[in-house]
Amino acid sequence: MTPHAERFETVIVGGGQAGLAAGYHLARRGRPFVILDAGARVGDAWRARWDSLRLYSPARHDGLPGMPFPARGTSYPTAREMGDYLEAYATRFDLPVRPGTAVERLTKGGDGYVLTAGDRTFEAENVVVATGVMQEPFVPAFAPELDPGITQLHSSAYRNLSQLQDGGVLVVGASHSGADIAYETAAEHPTILSGVDTGQLPVPIESRRGRLGFRVLFFVGSHVLTADTPMGRKARAHARHGGAPLLRYRRKDLLAAGIERTLERTAGVQDGLPVLADGRVLAVRNVIWCTGFRPDHSWIDVPLERGEDGYPVQYRGVVESAPGLYFVGMVFLHSFASMLIAGAGRDAGRVAEHIATRRAARTSPSRAGAAREQLAS
Repeated sequence: MTPHAERFETVIVGGGQAGLAAGYHLARRGRPFVILDAGARVGDAWRARWDSLRLYSPARHDGLPGMPFPARGTSYPTAREMGDYLEAYATRFDLPVRPGTAVERLTKGGDGYVLTAGDRTFEAENVVVATGVMQEPFVPAFAPELDPGITQLHSSAYRNLSQLQDGGVLVVGASHSGADIAYETAAEHPTILSGVDTGQLPVPIESRRGRLGFRVLFFVGSHVLTADTPMGRKARAHARHGGAPLLRYRRKDLLAAGIERTLERTAGVQDGLPVLADGRVLAVRNVIWCTGFRPDHSWIDVPLERGEDGYPVQYRGVVESAPGLYFVGMVFLHSFASMLIAGAGRDAGRVAEHIATRRAARTSPSRAGAAREQLAS
């Protein structure tokens, strides 16, 4: 045991929707736990998104277990509203969240794990990693070569138009986040959107047909596109490394907004300016990198099997190579729907059930096989 360490049966790292859902399910099963979150307030990860962002799923699909989202079911909440909802959720169910507690290292310790957060140490039989899908912002290696007079922002740092200087804007990355931001910048700046075509939904998401389509997508994403099907495994590879289709603003919307759409990649720098793969140099004053995120589990100092895609090998959140270690909220954890709020809640329920069964198996050997049976159900 580590001197002065706080000891818990389960420590959940991350107080976003996946972590809170895991806490809710553990509380329902009477299991003790604590949630460690780096933010000053529950929901701050959502409040830190760009000001105009709204969710791509209607409110009826944005609630966590036990508490529907408090809005008209066909509306699309803002990111700030989602952050406030998560804070209210933690309060309603009296979830033990420790804000301002950034976990820096996870190691093995005896039969369990040791977590370090500044000068604080925690010991746990189980650790649930719920640090979200947006972990390490990715920008191309040539980004520092741009002229220092050009304003550069990753989408994770973009908030609103006040951050930009006069002149043209290059948005790099043409999936749904890039399209959203380009649509906004085009209102006040000449805007170029660079990147491969990732496709688009056949109908606007904020239409009756779009909402019906989301219901179909959620069903297929929950029951067909899973780690247990060949189609699902193919979709997982694309979801983890490919761009998502256009959602809120589609091709005709971008054209109507006056955005110059180029399918050429932004491939490098020439004389301090961004240059496209076809050699065209872009004289812009602002660059917004909508180039996505990479998983960052460098703080996990535990022998952990990883797949060819760099993600930890797990099944429905359970890491067999490290008993007692779990993941929730990961991109395509078990299904396409795992990336959605409702899907993360379902995954969290399975993980909580495995933790409860694992604890029971330690005190009752006759139940030692129950955890595997729960995962298969």
